[in-house]
Amino acid sequence: MLDISALEKFDSQGMFKVYDKWPEIAKKSYESEGIQVDLSDSINHVIFSGMGGSGALGDIFSAILSKTKVHVCVVKGYHLPETVDSDTLVVATSISGNTVETLSVLEAAKKQNCKTIAFSSGGKMKEFCEKNKIQYRKIEQIHSPRASFTIFLYSMLKTLEPILPIKKTDIIESLEQLEIQKKNIGSHNLSSNNSAISLAEWINGIPLIYYPWGLQAAAIRFKNSLQENAKMHAMIEDVIEASHNNIVSWENITNVQPILIEGHDDYYKTKERWKILKEYFDKNSIDFREISSISGSIISKLITLIYFLDYTSIYKAVLRGIDPTPVSSIDFIKKRL
Repeated sequence: MLDISALEKFDSQGMFKVYDKWPEIAKKSYESEGIQVDLSDSINHVIFSGMGGSGALGDIFSAILSKTKVHVCVVKGYHLPETVDSDTLVVATSISGNTVETLSVLEAAKKQNCKTIAFSSGGKMKEFCEKNKIQYRKIEQIHSPRASFTIFLYSMLKTLEPILPIKKTDIIESLEQLEIQKKNIGSHNLSSNNSAISLAEWINGIPLIYYPWGLQAAAIRFKNSLQENAKMHAMIEDVIEASHNNIVSWENITNVQPILIEGHDDYYKTKERWKILKEYFDKNSIDFREISSISGSIISKLITLIYFLDYTSIYKAVLRGIDPTPVSSIDFIKKRL
């Protein structure tokens, strides 16, 4: 079992301390003064551009907007789709402000005369937006891009509220749920009933994360957090698509471990698929873990899942004797771009 001395020893830069403050950070971010942005009714296409933690923000907004008539896509790379025009809103996010792929998209959005808004902690993105009179909001980076997730998410929720199909009560509900989640998974509760620690202790192979449509953002974020924080391989699979291909790979002995992220109100046919998949695992003596979302709005479901799963990745790093903060491999690549 983990103790506070192990956390402080291996998480030497205090990532866990920031996560303990996530509910407080989220609340302050949402209550902060927003900015007036031009989000006219003519918008029919929204593009969220960002990489890594910034890309995970795009995944969440894509999920929020998925049941509207607005076409939404997430760009994790250099290029805008050819379908953009003056009725396209491009939301560019780079927590550092220096992400080369996102800066490339921002430049293309200007050339294509798209409606554009950018979010960063400063850097080249801020300079570009000021020079080209692009709507921009500066948001503080806390500790690292991935640990800054809530301050960016709730600041962006406040700014983009006019185009989002969620109520203020939904956001307040999500803040309350974060506070409840903290009591279970925070560093003040390093006991056997901390479910994030229990999951971290169970993971000893390669996690394969199954998810339903709608909760993809949580699965992608968990994969990324395990890779960055715990420095381990991880994979994701859509549970429906996996039934047509991935399921066959379980016919061989493997060190892969299935983790099932289930939605409280998944589509009834998806619930049927979960039942069949678990029956298959039980029949073939394949150990697995289930993680269920809470009930409530899509933002409550996703942020509480991400909070729990991110903390799992921090605990896993410490259990492996690894500092979750440094990402030397990413630094290696960035220095050569």
